Amino acid sequence: MNSYRKLVSSKGSAKVDSDENDLESGIERLLDQLQQEFHRLRSSLRAKQEHASLLDDFREFDRTRLDLEEGADSSDQALLREHATINRSTGQVDTVISQAQATLGTLVFQRSTFGGINSKLTNVSSRLPTVNHILASIKRKKSMDTIILSLVASVCTFLIFVYWLTK
Repeated sequence: MNSYRKLVSSKGSAKVDSDENDLESGIERLLDQLQQEFHRLRSSLRAKQEHASLLDDFREFDRTRLDLEEGADSSDQALLREHATINRSTGQVDTVISQAQATLGTLVFQRSTFGGINSKLTNVSSRLPTVNHILASIKRKKSMDTIILSLVASVCTFLIFVYWLTK
């Protein structure tokens, strides 16, 4: 924010036209810097939250293990803790399932979008022979890439299988 204030105060004494252009470019640079800083801080926050979550899970696991080793609690308490653990696991599974369903919805939408694009390209290619030639070369390249990727996957699978047999 200080750089914005400095930029505005330093530009106050120059000409109006050049001031506006310089001010706009300065604001755009500042906006870019602030956006980069925001994205960096947001990713850092997510990483710290994930780390804290993992530590909490480990601490809870360690407490449960110590309680079971000591045998100080009654069997009812152990059953209640087990029930709570199962409920948390069920909640986590529900979260994963909802994320998977959201991903599926996004993929279905993308598929319909690409299907619409494909039909439009076919329509254009039938009208213009040059576009048809370009699209045919793109399809050849795509099929070649698919064949190469399939071969690489097959070789990797074969090598893993050979490694597994020799082990």
